[in-house]
Amino acid sequence: MSSEDIANKLWNLCNVLRDDGVTYHQYLNELTYILFLKLSEVRDFEKHIPEEYRWRSFVEETDNIEAFNRYRKFLAEISNESTSASIKEIYANASTSLRKPVNFNTLVQAIDDLDWYEENDRDTMGDIYESLLEKNAGEKKSGAGQYFTPRPLINIMVALLVPKLGERWNDPAAGTFGFMLSADEYLRNKYQNYFALNDKDRKFQKEEAFSGVELVTDAHRLALMNARLHGMESKIYLADTLTEFGKTLKNFDGVLANPPFGTKKGGERPSRDDFTFPTSNKQLNFLQHIYRSLKKDGKARAAVVLPDNVLFEDGDGQRIRRDLMDKCNLHTILRLPTGIFYAAGVKTNVLFFSRGQEELNNTQGVWFYDMRTNVPNYGKRTPFTEKAFEGFVEAYTGGIKVDNLEKEFKGAVDETKRKNIKDERWNYITREKIAKKNDSLDLGLIADDSVSNGDDLGDPKDIAKEALAELNSITAQLNAMLKELA
Repeated sequence: MSSEDIANKLWNLCNVLRDDGVTYHQYLNELTYILFLKLSEVRDFEKHIPEEYRWRSFVEETDNIEAFNRYRKFLAEISNESTSASIKEIYANASTSLRKPVNFNTLVQAIDDLDWYEENDRDTMGDIYESLLEKNAGEKKSGAGQYFTPRPLINIMVALLVPKLGERWNDPAAGTFGFMLSADEYLRNKYQNYFALNDKDRKFQKEEAFSGVELVTDAHRLALMNARLHGMESKIYLADTLTEFGKTLKNFDGVLANPPFGTKKGGERPSRDDFTFPTSNKQLNFLQHIYRSLKKDGKARAAVVLPDNVLFEDGDGQRIRRDLMDKCNLHTILRLPTGIFYAAGVKTNVLFFSRGQEELNNTQGVWFYDMRTNVPNYGKRTPFTEKAFEGFVEAYTGGIKVDNLEKEFKGAVDETKRKNIKDERWNYITREKIAKKNDSLDLGLIADDSVSNGDDLGDPKDIAKEALAELNSITAQLNAMLKELA
């Protein structure tokens, strides 16, 4: 049975549990608890779990009530009893959403009956879990979409930043850890699952190369499970990057992130004192954190998903963009199509930049690629796949094939090759022109019937003045006509 078939079967079991009042999100948490017990048997770390709570004890128990009561006791006590840090984290503050013992038995027996290996003996548990996370993100009522970035976008961002062995990578808003999983998979594919590495280097890749921070307890639990199922022992902190804790996250070779949208609760500013421009806008604060957390070696790089407002917001937004372009080479902005995230209509972008060795004038100009204008509406009929990025990848790399990036591209941009790309969606705007627009980066969209090119519109304040003057003129004409009629 394929991993997709297994994922569908597990997901459909939620329908059986509807009469138990279990939501999709609760069901995924429940699956996580139970799957980890199964995983302990498959991956042979049951020694960290007391014998009465091991997988076989639940599978072979014929009394549903006895099994369910023991399961509830297991959830309540395992964080204190286990000697495994992973188990302590996975089951921290765990409790069951199930009410009927028979439903617990249904899940246990269904999971035990599944064949977790494909014909080539490849362990598919990680793929299956990732598929379940994606299904949960697509279920609007679950509210989980905010923790899940589309895998095609993640993979492209990873490939274009070209992770290397021995580097330290971080996601300060980790969600379910998708970016770091993709970066790890990228390197495993290139280096035979780390088979040829010595013990020290293999341990580094497994435990230290990738890290993350997640604020929400349930998402943190899912991230831990996702990492463990993919063979990663990465540190994923249950914390808030925008607090004092975030100051400890620094000197990374790479950062990949899709920070949460919205403002800080109650309009509060971040509770850390190292931001030059503290603001209530979460994305702007995350952006500050990210470029400050990179090594100042001219090689450290980041790719970050951010909504349109970050590109044009006045005040602190303008100051933060200017600071970003001074401290980093903000070399590329990808204007993403709408409708690829859980919230319909949200307009997003990916900012690609590298940290400079100096603090000023690192950005001389920015390349923009418009994937938003005159593109299909992505959805069930038109799936969003990596193929959609072909034009952008060619422009970004200057025509170098993705498979050759590590050898030829080195993660840095080649301006000469980029200038040779002929694509109306690919435009270069100098730092001088950006400065004249109050450091707005809401640029680079090609013209169509509904969207005008931001580079041709002029200053928004001038446009507003012209519109107001025209409105006043029309009002004056109407008043004159009314007087004549009177």
